[in-house]
Amino acid sequence: MLANVFDALPDEGRDEAFDVLLARPGLRIERIVSRAHASPPGFWYDQPQGEWLIVVAGAARLRFEDEPEVRSLRPGDCLDIAARRRHRVEWTDPAAPTIWIAVHYGGATT
Repeated sequence: MLANVFDALPDEGRDEAFDVLLARPGLRIERIVSRAHASPPGFWYDQPQGEWLIVVAGAARLRFEDEPEVRSLRPGDCLDIAARRRHRVEWTDPAAPTIWIAVHYGGATT
């Protein structure tokens, strides 16, 4: 178990890595580390549970299927994504790791 979200970052050769920090019925908290990551063309996340996230380091751009503009996120930015709201990662910073904390809630999260 990680004691600090900045410890034990995955190898630079991986574009994205997930670590479960806490899992309980109906709740999963993850650390996500992204390096120059983008969702594959045409891919949309369509999750059966809600997701609250915060960027703690780096930068990212998210696209929501129901919004015309891409959202740019920087450290401290957080948002709540409703279950089944289709979204994708358009870009994460290639110069430094982007570290997210994602809280998945409701539905099957484990």
